[in-house]
Amino acid sequence: MKKLQLQVNLPVSVLKEGKKFVAYTPALDISTSGSTYKEAKKRFEEVVRIFFEEIYERGTLEEVLKELGWKKTQKKWKPPVVVSQESQEIKV
Repeated sequence: MKKLQLQVNLPVSVLKEGKKFVAYTPALDISTSGSTYKEAKKRFEEVVRIFFEEIYERGTLEEVLKELGWKKTQKKWKPPVVVSQESQEIKV
């Protein structure tokens, strides 16, 4: 099996939850955490790499990415575009 060669630009949000930092991307709906911002970003890179390797090895790369809203153009995969990330006050 040939090795996966893929480079993507992902939107990532880093949140502070208590003493932890959480890195999340809506493009893959995955997250990870670390005790520092730097650690969360490093772990995020690792978990994204593992995610892509796993779906590639299972032969489900195209299926999974399409389900997540990705588009393939000229042999390149493009994630959905985050149009806005903001806070919105909701009264319930």
